[in-house]
Amino acid sequence: QDYYGKELQKSEDLKTNACITSARPLPKAVRDALECVHEEVVARYYGCGLVIPECLSSCRILDLGSGSGRDCYLLSQLVGEQGHVTGIDMTEGQVEVAKKHIAYHMDKFGYRKPNVEFFHGYMEKLGDAGLADESYDIVISNCVINLAPDKTAVLREAFRVLKPGGEMYFSDIYASQRLSETIRKHQVLWGECLAGALYWRDLYSIAEEVGFSPPCLVTASPITIGNKELEGIVGDCRFVSATFRLFKVPGGSRAGPGQVIYNGGIVGHERELVFDANFT
Repeated sequence: QDYYGKELQKSEDLKTNACITSARPLPKAVRDALECVHEEVVARYYGCGLVIPECLSSCRILDLGSGSGRDCYLLSQLVGEQGHVTGIDMTEGQVEVAKKHIAYHMDKFGYRKPNVEFFHGYMEKLGDAGLADESYDIVISNCVINLAPDKTAVLREAFRVLKPGGEMYFSDIYASQRLSETIRKHQVLWGECLAGALYWRDLYSIAEEVGFSPPCLVTASPITIGNKELEGIVGDCRFVSATFRLFKVPGGSRAGPGQVIYNGGIVGHERELVFDANFT
């Protein structure tokens, strides 16, 4: 809270590129939507490239660790007036920035009533913010789960609030090995999203334990630290920024491999649809 509320005033204050590596070039619709987001919201944004599945019209989306609200306001345009976006963040100052600009954005988008809401709270305890079981189509999160000490609780809560057939589509930082206590206790490395990074294999076991289908890797890119002192502490551990999609597949429908046919029809993806790193 201290790091993101007081220490960092803008994205240039970050000491590594962990939180600002973009996953892949943004589609035109997303770039256009970004143009409409208030400059203060954009300036206080520390995510690593927007991560969202395609075809969001009328969806209900939850953003874990929504910060200043940049992604929420972007999604507000993509889900349309019939859709809904909820953001939750543990840093009060960030939530205040997000809330302050609701009227500005709804007016700009031409919406009669707001389709966004923001809560100050913890992603390990979504129930405390009043988020009900099976109430969202999609849960997204952008380089934030590493900041939660209890990753299993976060995934369990995401699973709980997702509707059957819903998905968690998120990017985060992963480590090539389990991290030592020295690294995990280092405050700057924690704030920079590295000290809380999950050993990548652990994501697979946690997802299975919680009930998600096996994680599908969408994109991954290596992280460079570029700070001699921090590199010395980290040693031979390597970090990547990776986007995964996890599905809440209704029980009993996991019969093994299936065939999928894409019929086209999604704007911007008329000819092909990238499902993950392995399937197009």
